[in-house]
Amino acid sequence: MRFSGFVTLICASALAATAGLAVSTSALAKEDPVVKYPETKTVDVVEEQFGEYISDPYRWLENDVREDAAVADWVKAQNAVTNSYLETLEGREILAQSMETLFDFDDLDTPVAAGGKYFYERKSGGQNQAVLYVRDGAEGEERVLIDPAGWSDDGATALAGWKPSGDGSLLVYAVQDGGSDWRTLKILDVSTGEVQPDTIEWAKFSDLAWMPNNVGFLYSRFPEPEEGAAFQSLNADHAVYLHIIGMDQAKDSKIYATPGQPELNHSAELTSDKEWVVITSSSGTDERYEITLIKVDAPKLETRKLVSGFEHDWRLIDGVGDTLYFVTNSDAPRLRVVKTDLGADNPQFTELVAESDAVIDDAMIVKDQLIISYLVDAKSQLSTYDLDGTATGTLDLPGLGQVGNLSGSIKGSEGFFSFESFNRPTTVFRYDTSASPTIWAAPSLPFDPAAVEVTQRFYESKDGTKIPMFLVHLKGQDLSQGAPTLLYGYGGFNISVLPQYKPAWMAWIKAGGVFASANLRGGGEFGKSWHDGGRLQNKQNVFDDFIAAGEYLKRENITPENGLAIEGRSNGGLLVGAVANQRPDLFAAGHAAVGVMDMLRFDRFTAGRYWVDDYGYPNKQQDFNNLLSYSPYHNIRQGVAYPALIVSTADTDDRVVPGHSFKYTARLQAMDTGAKPHLIRIETRAGHGSGKPTDKIIEEYSDIYAFLAQAIGLELD
Repeated sequence: MRFSGFVTLICASALAATAGLAVSTSALAKEDPVVKYPETKTVDVVEEQFGEYISDPYRWLENDVREDAAVADWVKAQNAVTNSYLETLEGREILAQSMETLFDFDDLDTPVAAGGKYFYERKSGGQNQAVLYVRDGAEGEERVLIDPAGWSDDGATALAGWKPSGDGSLLVYAVQDGGSDWRTLKILDVSTGEVQPDTIEWAKFSDLAWMPNNVGFLYSRFPEPEEGAAFQSLNADHAVYLHIIGMDQAKDSKIYATPGQPELNHSAELTSDKEWVVITSSSGTDERYEITLIKVDAPKLETRKLVSGFEHDWRLIDGVGDTLYFVTNSDAPRLRVVKTDLGADNPQFTELVAESDAVIDDAMIVKDQLIISYLVDAKSQLSTYDLDGTATGTLDLPGLGQVGNLSGSIKGSEGFFSFESFNRPTTVFRYDTSASPTIWAAPSLPFDPAAVEVTQRFYESKDGTKIPMFLVHLKGQDLSQGAPTLLYGYGGFNISVLPQYKPAWMAWIKAGGVFASANLRGGGEFGKSWHDGGRLQNKQNVFDDFIAAGEYLKRENITPENGLAIEGRSNGGLLVGAVANQRPDLFAAGHAAVGVMDMLRFDRFTAGRYWVDDYGYPNKQQDFNNLLSYSPYHNIRQGVAYPALIVSTADTDDRVVPGHSFKYTARLQAMDTGAKPHLIRIETRAGHGSGKPTDKIIEEYSDIYAFLAQAIGLELD
């Protein structure tokens, strides 16, 4: 399907007709079939920590499923029970059909311009993975450059990042297999489509940056892990390497590393004019960075430190000559824009755009204009400035939603950005500084966005803090009558949960359910204070905010008494596990996806060590006491009736290792937690979420949402 400058809309009546879904407001859950869980062996593991004796009877489930036959057998037994239960659910096929329809659109990304060519990804309906296209010129005919469809039989091998050279003749790209965070890097000749023999292994958490004249590119990697440890061993000794085109990886030069600080990660990028390499170093997930510079034409690529101390957030916008532009929260919790002159004897930062009530989310420079994406009550606003910091206006956006993927250059004359909302998939806009943004690419949609209403409300948390929450439902639906509701939350790592289109969420809405998304503390929606208000010793605020959201939905009669389901992924999976322990009476059902469930051992596996910035250190007493107070695995309550719960994870998740979910589920099933089902769904050849093929997403969410619908009375006819 060719890109169109217009969104094709189908009439509102087609929204309900495409899947034939009937609306139920009864919210009376149907009787669940009896579930007999597999028996899970226990081991005698009790450890003393700070005077507490911690029992961990399911420690053996931490072992890698690919390396331990007993764990593999446990996974098979659990999946058999879960699949048997799911097969009894009405409406699972209806949800799958609805999601197939809702996935039938062009999922777009913003283009990257290089050498007169435009590179961009698009995933059309029916495709498992996004395809990379290229155009010669903005109006040129597109052609497929990389299609991952043939990379694996199950569609679980994905294109996971790419970067064209400055002249657009070469492209380095990353291959992700089975959802793992590990990447293999390859090089493509853009004109011929031929893959070059260069192969780079063990790249992870890496940017890609081309050096001038296509001599090579910069990337980041870890040392090769020991055999059998690739999916569980701690990530340490990250380094930036220079790969010279045509050379073997063994000859790559390590241009930046910190052997005395093996916990640091490093990513490299170049300014648009290719004069400076800017290396950003971090020790965890908190936005506290050091900035190291390398003059590209300097002998031996010597480094110089620009920012030391790991005290503040620093994000390069771009640079020209010796002038670099950054977004920072130094002396500005909601961030500001500064610049520095590297040619000065003692470079200092000069403020261009001061901190305001809105939070800076992203920024780009296009020619002589600075475009800043702000968050205003968890919604995007685009403002423009001259490069001296003078405000020049605000750009019109299609409505309530989020701007993303800002792509522009101080050396270019055009930039791009995307816009989406809960009821509107991504539209790509072009901006050339001389006029208002114009649509560069927009999908033809399988439904009418006007038939779905998006509103925002504010409610009070336990301590009186006002929390924003989006509500999404069919237009004209009377919320005062109560409808089965799915409440989503995250609340951590300074991640802002903004309006976004998800076909699975839309399938829920089409079925007559309400979808709610709460902007909990711990995220970045209101800057540093909002993040700090939900991490470390303040983590309980996140759970209180989510509980208060559920109470609000019931108090306002939006949700009937037994009609509330909750969902969260990763840190959000922790959220679901924690609030299910704390308020099992409030929620009728929950989905905890790839969650961090054992808060006393999270830092012992793969990327877990980075999370101490948000969670604290299990080996420090104050943090230990706090972590133990809410750890989902350790706080399951014997003799208390729990909501229906489905846990989901994947065998190749090397971000949050599946042992978290395995141990939590085993203990939940072994204890007296009521008659409602407590199941785990374990995907094969899938990781933390990225790179998952569309058919697996549809299968997964038709299973899970049918489970939730059964539990809270959403009828699927």
